[in-house]
Amino acid sequence: MSKKQIEDCVRSSLEGYFRDLRGTEPDGMYAMLVNVVEKPLLDVVMTRAEGNQSRAAQWLGLNRNTLRKKLIEHNLLK
Repeated sequence: MSKKQIEDCVRSSLEGYFRDLRGTEPDGMYAMLVNVVEKPLLDVVMTRAEGNQSRAAQWLGLNRNTLRKKLIEHNLLK
């Protein structure tokens, strides 16, 4: 899947989100979106890295301590 395909998927999901609001103004969208994208991102990367936090952090471009903090926040430490 290309970067463009991922962007199109996100765009389509956001359009659906606004449709579902039926005119109600959204609140806290940025934090909500970061949360719903970050958790599966971390989960998939940790699975692909076979639980190796150092490798996952490198792939994500994060400091390992930052990754660990995010894994704890999302209850993803196994």
